[in-house]
Amino acid sequence: MTLLAEPVRRDGVWQGVEADRSWAQEIDALKKQRNAVILAHNYQIPEIQDIADFTGDSLALSRKAAETDADVIVFCGVHFMAESAKILSPNKTVLIPDQDAGCSLADSITAEQLREWKAEHPGAVVVSYVNTTAEVKALTDICCTSSNAVDVVASIDPEREVLFCPDQFLGAHVKRETGRDNIRIWAGECHVHAGISAQHLAEQAQEHPDADLYIHPECGCANSAIYLSGEGIIDRERVHMLSTGGMLEHARTTQQDKVLVATEVGMLHQLRGAAPEVDFQPVNDRASCKYMKMITPAALLRCLREGKDEVDVPAHIADKARASLEAMISIGEPGGGE
Repeated sequence: MTLLAEPVRRDGVWQGVEADRSWAQEIDALKKQRNAVILAHNYQIPEIQDIADFTGDSLALSRKAAETDADVIVFCGVHFMAESAKILSPNKTVLIPDQDAGCSLADSITAEQLREWKAEHPGAVVVSYVNTTAEVKALTDICCTSSNAVDVVASIDPEREVLFCPDQFLGAHVKRETGRDNIRIWAGECHVHAGISAQHLAEQAQEHPDADLYIHPECGCANSAIYLSGEGIIDRERVHMLSTGGMLEHARTTQQDKVLVATEVGMLHQLRGAAPEVDFQPVNDRASCKYMKMITPAALLRCLREGKDEVDVPAHIADKARASLEAMISIGEPGGGE
């Protein structure tokens, strides 16, 4: 096997390596050498998704990796996802191909901000989306995914105040579905999902009047979809509020010829693979996460060659964060994740 060129860092991204047959062969050899399992989030580029052992949502991937006998977990995603893998697999080495791959949603609330918010509302139950840092999870009572957020909040004593963070659009969806008045919602957002606007949705829906709509609850257009369907402008039966895992489940059984998808564009690769006969189109074709796309073929190669970048979570934080995840799982299966 011929070794590939050395990855180089240019413009803040690892480059210089093509995802060709030689690359795939070296990745496979290095993976076996390290007894590693490669995880790829649904928003990764197709080449990374295709080389991975498992592709899916972050929490589902972390749980799956914990069940393997791999010594090393390589998480092709953003930093909080690798943290979750470490929380659930404390005795495994967890690597992320680029430690600078962050998340605007996870960064929208810090542990200090959550600490202050809790102090302002003593006795409130904190529900945090899994798209948060380990430190935030450690201050959380119950985590949730987009597929089970409604069930998690509905399970809480109706007399208890709820602090929901960090995504304001998912929080609005939960409040609408539960009818709960005593829920306070943090004003955070994913910059990519927030950028999928009501205007994008309305334009695409009008242009494709027979298409189904798969809408992630994090999207800025989520409330508009409910409004438009309520007003009869969009057929209510066409609107599906889904986690990315839920999108895949629907895709495998849909009878539609065309589906408009409101989430990060990397999801289209999985959807098209699940139902190749369906025409999946993005509501906003610019909805691409620059952080997800930092996991390049060159970055993955460097990661496996050099054992970089390792992600660790201090035990006292990991233990508390794990408890908030286990509290969620005790309520019911977390579904397809975020």
